[in-house]
Amino acid sequence: MILARGGSKGVPGKNLRAVGGLSLVARAVRAGRAAPSVTAVHVSTDDAAIAAEARRFGAEVIDRPTGISGDGASSESGWLHALEVIAGQGLPVDRLVFLQCTSPFTTGADIEACLAAMEEQAAACALSVIEDHSFLWSLDAEGRGRGTNHDERQPRQRRQDLPPAFRESGAVYCVRAEDFARVGRRFCGPVALAPVDHPPVEIDSLDDLALCAQIAVLRGGSEGLGCRADGIAAVVMDFDGVHTDNLVLTDETGREAVMTSRGDGMGLEMLRKAGRWQLMILSKERNPVVERRAAKLQIEVHQSVDDKVTALEHWLAGQGLGWDQLLYVGNDVNDAAAMARAGLSACPGDAHPEILGMADWVLPQPGGRGALRAMCDALLARV
Repeated sequence: MILARGGSKGVPGKNLRAVGGLSLVARAVRAGRAAPSVTAVHVSTDDAAIAAEARRFGAEVIDRPTGISGDGASSESGWLHALEVIAGQGLPVDRLVFLQCTSPFTTGADIEACLAAMEEQAAACALSVIEDHSFLWSLDAEGRGRGTNHDERQPRQRRQDLPPAFRESGAVYCVRAEDFARVGRRFCGPVALAPVDHPPVEIDSLDDLALCAQIAVLRGGSEGLGCRADGIAAVVMDFDGVHTDNLVLTDETGREAVMTSRGDGMGLEMLRKAGRWQLMILSKERNPVVERRAAKLQIEVHQSVDDKVTALEHWLAGQGLGWDQLLYVGNDVNDAAAMARAGLSACPGDAHPEILGMADWVLPQPGGRGALRAMCDALLARV
């Protein structure tokens, strides 16, 4: 269950703001769908645009009543309403996972860790936490500082010698549905803690949003990929909108020119020299600029290809590879069939909405402006 109302004072339109090419609600839906134990993802919202975005990424939508959509409404009220709606549809619910859109780096593995902790510890609920080695202070009766987890009157401890402490990451809460429905609170019985390793940022301000956007760029948008990239032996890329920004400059003679990225070129050169991946450009168009760019990059190219799936069948067979070893990078609807067959699919952050909704890996940069460099850096970091 994901609560995503339309109003937000700190960051207007927050749940539709993008981090790494994906809206916050889309990132939460994708995290839920990436967890093997999760059988359905529901988004409760009062906003038509959020509802459309949630459906595009594979979630069911629950209309959230106005009375529990304001600033003063608790998360629990929204979750309880959603549970009633699902129960009214006759769907059995054993465990519930509550995801927060404000934690954009949640992964399916984080969700699985919470569910496993709840099961292993026979708990009624669990939450994602981050190990905290901070020196905490409180105020005494006179308003002066007193150590909470340390004694300021004693010699200073090393940070690593402080008693173990954890703080909520704010990303994932799990409950047993029966206990939650009875108690009406997320902490509805014995609590299990599930330490997670993701950036300890919750988006409550524009500065938080900007910070997360930068983290997404540094990570190449690869959070949640897990080991899926490890078996990849071939990278096939569309040209327009992937190597370029999908624009073309046409002069009075009809000659076309496009813009490409030197950073992308450097990344692809490093990828080629690593010798671990077969590289190929596969384009629907026939244009000398594609051939020239491929020659400069020293990458194989195939042009004028309408049926990309058939072309890839022959090419993969010639390379002695299977579909499961292919990473396909596309940006528009004519790439959808190939992306669906590939073992791993990726797209630039400004790809067509249909492609954004189906890609396994949304690169945090636009096409022709660093998307391929982000992909290359992420792949090389795994070697």
